[in-house]
Amino acid sequence: MSATPVVAVTSGEPAGIGPELCAMLATREWPARLVVLGDRALIAERAAAIGLHIAVRPYVAGSVALPGTLDVLDLPLARSARAGQLDVANAHYVLQLLDRAIEGCQRGEFAAMVTAPVQKSIINDAGIPFTGHTEYLAEKTGTARVVMMLAGQTGQSREWLRVALATTHLPLKDVPAAITPQDLTRTLRILHADLRDKFGLASPRILVAGLNPHAGESGHMGHEELDVIEPVLTTLRAEGMQLIGPLPADTLFTPHQLSRGDAVLAMFHDQGLPTLKYATFGGGINVTLGLPIIRTSVDHGTALDLAGTGRADPGSLYVAVDCALSMARAIH
Repeated sequence: MSATPVVAVTSGEPAGIGPELCAMLATREWPARLVVLGDRALIAERAAAIGLHIAVRPYVAGSVALPGTLDVLDLPLARSARAGQLDVANAHYVLQLLDRAIEGCQRGEFAAMVTAPVQKSIINDAGIPFTGHTEYLAEKTGTARVVMMLAGQTGQSREWLRVALATTHLPLKDVPAAITPQDLTRTLRILHADLRDKFGLASPRILVAGLNPHAGESGHMGHEELDVIEPVLTTLRAEGMQLIGPLPADTLFTPHQLSRGDAVLAMFHDQGLPTLKYATFGGGINVTLGLPIIRTSVDHGTALDLAGTGRADPGSLYVAVDCALSMARAIH
């Protein structure tokens, strides 16, 4: 990687807050070259609408970043976009942004990619099966398994709280069957490897939640801990991984417990993420682990009601860019 890494930032749903959040990147100086992927006229228009006095110029590979200037790799909209008003005609445009960023990362043009939010519903309305960034990136990069991790800094100490998920967007009734020894093993291997290689933690400590209340209470409240989770942890500990658990989820997120680990593996979406979002919302991020490229994202949606008002908070996008840069440096 060059001394000045280039990071691609996709501007996301054009009717949402993504374009203006990306424009706000030009109000800070970064130790990298940021390239926003999107319709250049739209981003300039949205910047002006919220009172940002920045220059929006075409991206030229090899040029030097300038203060107060946003470099945009221009990918035109299918139809003009209005803040807050979804248009199915621009669904393919949103995916085009992702495809171009993935391609650039794969061939070394970009050191990492950061994604602004997309509106899954409008992509599906266009007849395109789309369950989210995570699954789309896995398919496009040929990655058999990825792991979703959300992270953010908490409290006055600004300690990182990292929460990965063994299962993601599943109905609660389907979660137990989805936690198999094979899948849990693969998830823990990916989490351990990326904490080591992309986050620079030489020997990461992972706190593993149980599935049932009180981590099953020795089988009296469920057998998944005894039948699946504990055997997997025993096997992986023998390989040298530092795995603590299975722990009762109701006390896992206390300061004492969190001080023992570098990351948490929760068994399902709403077991781990409510606490993380309560502690970090507005400054939390989403990281896709297991990919051959680096991808981080904001931890919020398109906020159609805020689009074009200037009231959207860019904090999560700033953290996502900072984290992507840190990860890029860790692997180089």
